[in-house]
Amino acid sequence: MSLLEGRVAVVTGGASGIGRAICEAFAVEGCAVGVLDQNEEGSRETAERLSAAGARARAMAVDVAVATQVEQAIEGVVGAFGKLDILVNDAGIGLLGTVEELSEQEWDRVMAVNVKSIYLCSRAALPYLVKSEAGRIINVASVTGLVASAGRAAYCASKGAAVMLTKAMALDCAPTGVTVNAICPGVVETAMTASSLRDVSTRQEKLDKTPLGRLAAPEEIAPAAVFLARSDAGFVTGACLPVDGGWSAD
Repeated sequence: MSLLEGRVAVVTGGASGIGRAICEAFAVEGCAVGVLDQNEEGSRETAERLSAAGARARAMAVDVAVATQVEQAIEGVVGAFGKLDILVNDAGIGLLGTVEELSEQEWDRVMAVNVKSIYLCSRAALPYLVKSEAGRIINVASVTGLVASAGRAAYCASKGAAVMLTKAMALDCAPTGVTVNAICPGVVETAMTASSLRDVSTRQEKLDKTPLGRLAAPEEIAPAAVFLARSDAGFVTGACLPVDGGWSAD
């Protein structure tokens, strides 16, 4: 039997990168997936790929920093599939800059997408997750939530907040049986990182900080989400799992 057979998940940021890889990994394990993303075309493409492979999937265009849109999307997924067992908060943006260089609008947008969305999506999903026999919230943070990186003030702050929010939510949700964990990826080759990684010196800097000596593919992050979503991972909560090639260990 597949690991997530018969379960229903919502994955934000599912249009591409790590989010799409998690959607695909969940679908392989028998999970129905609600694919949420502001990129309507990308979320639809992900859902079509899952459906073509025989999985149940529903795409929804959502700004995860807007409460009404989040609530409607969660209700839409539950309406389509009858329940909700897993929420993956993967949606995120990364803007480079120090506190002197970032505009107030840029700072606010990073915090809204990377932190506020976890609050909004979790708040909307929890009434359904507590009804599940194995309710799961999985937040995609970052190694930069554990170890700071120069020139990424807002991103580091937002991912550090995601790490601590994960721990706080784990304590709050423990009486309900819903587990809350985070994945902290290192540098992953995605559309979001492509522009910065085209710079040879930047790529080399990231490689130098990664003991394994290479960058990750999105498909190498997704198995961590599958593990945390499984029924037999029910005693794991409040964990922030680095999947970073050794970056945070060095």
